[in-house]
Amino acid sequence: MARRSLLGGVAGLGALTALAACGRVPTSVPGGSATVPPTQPGTPAPRSLPYGPDPAQYGVLHLPPGAQRVPVVVVVHGGYWRAAYGLELGTPLAVDLTNRGIAAWNVEYRRVGAGGGWPATFTDVAAAIDLLPDAVQKAADGRLDLDRVVFLGHSAGGQLVGWAASRERLDPGRPGADPRVTPVGTVSQAGVLDLVAGAAAGLGGGAVVDLLGGPPEAVADRYALASPAALVPAPAPVVCVHGDADTVVPLDQSQRYVAAATAARGDARLRVLPGADHFAVIDPALPAWTAVRQEVEGLL
Repeated sequence: MARRSLLGGVAGLGALTALAACGRVPTSVPGGSATVPPTQPGTPAPRSLPYGPDPAQYGVLHLPPGAQRVPVVVVVHGGYWRAAYGLELGTPLAVDLTNRGIAAWNVEYRRVGAGGGWPATFTDVAAAIDLLPDAVQKAADGRLDLDRVVFLGHSAGGQLVGWAASRERLDPGRPGADPRVTPVGTVSQAGVLDLVAGAAAGLGGGAVVDLLGGPPEAVADRYALASPAALVPAPAPVVCVHGDADTVVPLDQSQRYVAAATAARGDARLRVLPGADHFAVIDPALPAWTAVRQEVEGLL
């Protein structure tokens, strides 16, 4: 299927990333996985904002039309944390959210193979989220309702938002500690939420080990600080949406997280999508994305 071609290699990704960095929205994402929906009349042009000096340290702000205050969704893309995949994967979702009257902050970050890994990938996501009250709010002319923020991430991005949801649990001085933004909830789309199990299963051809710089037995402290399943319960609800036909990130990743969170008396639940594969949840034309969006809107 076309969506699965994303795993094999992406042609023209650098060009699409450059377009996003200039505030121009591509009409499709690599591999033909999804088409960016048409925007509503009066929708402002997306704005690229840096949160650090590296070329990958930026996000793209998407605002709905109008002047009213709006809730915000932080969108974090997947791609097994590797440099071959960029935030254009989140662009269709960001545009669809603006069409529903929701602002989207689509985050890029340093990835493995281009300066990412532990702890850079994590501190980047934290810094991008923490920019919301400052430069992002200013760029939005004060329209962002920061009391209504939801974190949304797909695959590796699901891991990153699951981690970000529990940043309050990190001790001072740890990467990502002391968050400035508290979400009202988090939605993981087929997320890699148990990094120890993911490393043992060799998910993504060893992507978890590459991210953290070693297997669990060698860098156990990193797994304890990075794996969402090790940081339960998150202070706000976490919804895991996962297709039962996913052959890229197994359903048990979401099952493990929800089991750990509920055992810790956290607010977490799993929504299984029958017949949905790994990429269905990031295609606005498919019912799987509609289910994800319903969960986001429910949290808001």
